[in-house]
Amino acid sequence: MFNRHTMSINQPTLGVIVGNRGFFPKHLCVDGRKTILGVLASLGIKAIIADETATSYGSVESMQEAHIYADLFKAHRDEIDGILVTLPNFGDERAIANTIRWAGLDVPVLVQAFNDDAGRMSIKDRRDSFCGKMSACNNLSQYSIKYSLTTLHTCDPTGVTFQNDLKNFVATCRAVKGLKHARVGALGARPQAFNTVRYSEKLFEMSGISVETLDLSEVFGRIGRLKDNDGDVLKYTDRIKTYAKVGGNVPLEALSKMAKLGVVIEHWMADTELDMTAIQCWTSMEEFFGVVPCTVMSMMSDKLMSSACETDVAGVVGMYAMALASQVPSALVDWNNNYGEDPNKAVVFHCSNLPAQVFTDIPVMEYQEIIAGTVGPANTYGTMYGRVKADPVTFCRVSTDDAHGKVAAYLGEGTMTNDPMSTFGGYGVIEVANMQNLLRYICENGFEHHVAINLSNCAGAVNEALSKYLGWSVHHHQ
Repeated sequence: MFNRHTMSINQPTLGVIVGNRGFFPKHLCVDGRKTILGVLASLGIKAIIADETATSYGSVESMQEAHIYADLFKAHRDEIDGILVTLPNFGDERAIANTIRWAGLDVPVLVQAFNDDAGRMSIKDRRDSFCGKMSACNNLSQYSIKYSLTTLHTCDPTGVTFQNDLKNFVATCRAVKGLKHARVGALGARPQAFNTVRYSEKLFEMSGISVETLDLSEVFGRIGRLKDNDGDVLKYTDRIKTYAKVGGNVPLEALSKMAKLGVVIEHWMADTELDMTAIQCWTSMEEFFGVVPCTVMSMMSDKLMSSACETDVAGVVGMYAMALASQVPSALVDWNNNYGEDPNKAVVFHCSNLPAQVFTDIPVMEYQEIIAGTVGPANTYGTMYGRVKADPVTFCRVSTDDAHGKVAAYLGEGTMTNDPMSTFGGYGVIEVANMQNLLRYICENGFEHHVAINLSNCAGAVNEALSKYLGWSVHHHQ
């Protein structure tokens, strides 16, 4: 089973508008269109664009041409993740804005303008895209259409800078499209001791994120109907053994319980069309069922179906946003310890349900040493032990600010290091520039101790998605 946005993740699709202004050279539109389509194809991005003969030079200038493109985009509504506006010459700002308004897709928009050649500035070859981009953006603003910009005001589409801009824009589109219709499964109540994971369902719903709930009693009841030799249970047990290093100390009964839990959750997610889950653990799962859910959660997160513990719904939204953008799994950890005297390093830790792909090696299944002190080791098997790889990392925390009626978040980038550290659970040492300023921001603004991490550099793309297109209040740590 995979999440409901597989198609969007596998092949990004952009609607492409080639802007044109009549008294500028037309050959620039013809050549520019070919160049842009070639770049998109080289990056594996599908382009939705009218045939070159459908409009003048395959571009958009008149109201009639704007209608042609708007109708085309509407016909591909379910495919298009975002819109690319490219300006090989000045472009007609009204036609561009009308096309996007009439298409009514409500997707991210990227505006790109070609470079002029300082040695070819006669009326035959000059573009004036530098100026035209400002006019296009001005009209998009008047139309209340949200848009993104390239790193450089004008650029060569075949250059590395623009290609990186395109990759980041596609990541933003994935995050926006995925989050606008995301469905979260909240399995179990918030643990009594975790006021930190309180959140507002209604604020998330306003952004298109729905929450479905399931009580632990129902989960245990459904598990009780499964037999040890059930086909789905046996298949899931084999998946667990392939996924993690399961030592001889792990009781067969515990493996069967984990498999039954996994089967019940997968059926629930399929039946209610869920993308991610937040699951109660501490300590009802251990006391009344006899395992930790970590292995099952780790396996789901590893497939980009993010799963957070302690019913941390806001936390899993941050995980999922980064997974959508980067296409690699996210984990939820604690900002847990200082690392010696280094003000820019800290230990991140969970006990743990981290996905296998973030570890340096195949995770080792063990019992949960912290909870075992309360309920005994025999009731806490299923945790994933391992160290997080030394890689670039993006961190993100989403929260609902109920007092001010908004969704808030912070995010930034750093590095997971190879600094010496030995402990249990899932752990690593993270280095973040100006970390003390970040920690002060977290504390002064009442953010939670949980933070989502993703082994990629996707902060820019996620920031654009959350702040510009979803309208959340986002702090981007630099």
